[in-house]
Amino acid sequence: MKICLRDPGYQQCIGQELGVSQATVSRTVDRVVNSIVAQSNEWIMFLTTNHELMKAKRIWQSMYKFPTAISVIDCTHIGILKPNRHGDEYINRKGKATLNVQVTFDARETFTSVEASWPGSVHDSRIWRNSQTRSQLISKANVLGDDGYAIEPCLITPFRNPTPGAEINYNKLLKQERAIIERCFGQLKRWFPILQYVCCVKWENVLKIIIACIVLHNVAKSLGDPDIELVEQDPDEDEGNHEND
Repeated sequence: MKICLRDPGYQQCIGQELGVSQATVSRTVDRVVNSIVAQSNEWIMFLTTNHELMKAKRIWQSMYKFPTAISVIDCTHIGILKPNRHGDEYINRKGKATLNVQVTFDARETFTSVEASWPGSVHDSRIWRNSQTRSQLISKANVLGDDGYAIEPCLITPFRNPTPGAEINYNKLLKQERAIIERCFGQLKRWFPILQYVCCVKWENVLKIIIACIVLHNVAKSLGDPDIELVEQDPDEDEGNHEND
C-alpha cells in the first residue's frame, strides 16, 4: 500500500504492472485506504491525560530542552484539484488549489494530531484557534510554533523583535527544536509524493488519502523503517517542500 501511494500516477502504473484495469486498482486502493483510516485513532493520538502529558514532557526533555513542551505544530499545503463548489476558497497565496493541513509531531517524529479539512486560503493561526488540539491542550502543556502564531498559555512562539542576549538565544533554541517538523514534512512527502505534488483523486477521497499516509508514516516510525532520504536521496529534491502563511 505504501508503494501504491508513493506514485502520483499509481493507479495506471500498478494496473499495467499487474495486468489489471485501472478501475480494479482504484477499488482495491479505496478498500485498503478505508481500512487504514478506520485505524487512525489508534495511530494518531494526541495526549490528554495528566499521566500521558507528564510522560511526553519527560521524553521531550530527554531529547530537547524546552521544559513543558510535548510537540511542535505547523501547517503544510497539500495540492488538490480545485473543487467545483467554493473552489476559490482553496486557492492559496501562491495561486494554487490546496488544503492547509495542520499537524503536531512529538519528539519521536510521529504525528500526534491532524486537522486536514481547511482550505488553502485559511491562515495557520485561524486553523489553530478553531482546532480540537488547542481545546484539548489549553493550560496543560506546550506546543512549539513559529511566528505565524500568537503566544498562548499552551503555545510557545518566538519573540517578534528580540533583543540581544536572552531573547535571541531563546529564538535560536526554539528554531532548533522546531526543525523536527521540517524533517517530518520532508519524510512524509518523500514517502508519499501524492502529497508533494497534486492529490489527483476525487474530492471525497482527498482527506482519506492524507490520513492514510499519515497513519502509514506513524506505522513506519514504530517499526523503525529507515528514512527514505537515506536510501533514495535525490540531490535536486526540494527539502521541506511546503508553504506557510
